[in-house]
Amino acid sequence: MTPTPSDDDYRRLLDLRTGLRRFLRWSEHQAQAAGLTPRQHQLLLAVRGHADPRGPTVGDVADHLLLRHHSAVELIDRAETAGLVSRGADAENQSTVRLRLTDKGLHRLEELSELHLEELAHLAPTMHTLWEALERDNDGAPRATPHPATPPRRPTTPSLHDDRRRQP
Repeated sequence: MTPTPSDDDYRRLLDLRTGLRRFLRWSEHQAQAAGLTPRQHQLLLAVRGHADPRGPTVGDVADHLLLRHHSAVELIDRAETAGLVSRGADAENQSTVRLRLTDKGLHRLEELSELHLEELAHLAPTMHTLWEALERDNDGAPRATPHPATPPRRPTTPSLHDDRRRQP
């Protein structure tokens, strides 16, 4: 059974939620300054960050953005009209639609990603401290089992996705 949260736990939770909300608000303002809606920015990131080199499907994007399929289609329609993404049939399955960024979409995303990575570098020490605190019990001892919110450990060997992305 999980112990009752301590005063420090509540402070850490507040700090974490406040930090996340500040970052998200900052991110929304950056997207708007770049001429995008926050959802369009998320869409561009979902397309570019997708592990499959063929590009994501509409369903993949809906999953990443936590949207219903029809809402993702509407977002993609607007982004396509704005010249940010394009649709194309999958080479192996013509009934599957894959998404790609246009040059315009890629350029906007690169600009925003540079800003976001810089901002995350500033937040990293605070987030690291909060994550470390989650890995300890109230008495400061390491948890017997990882806290559910603890980020997963990175594998020490490259994954199949890493190898495929490096191929030309």
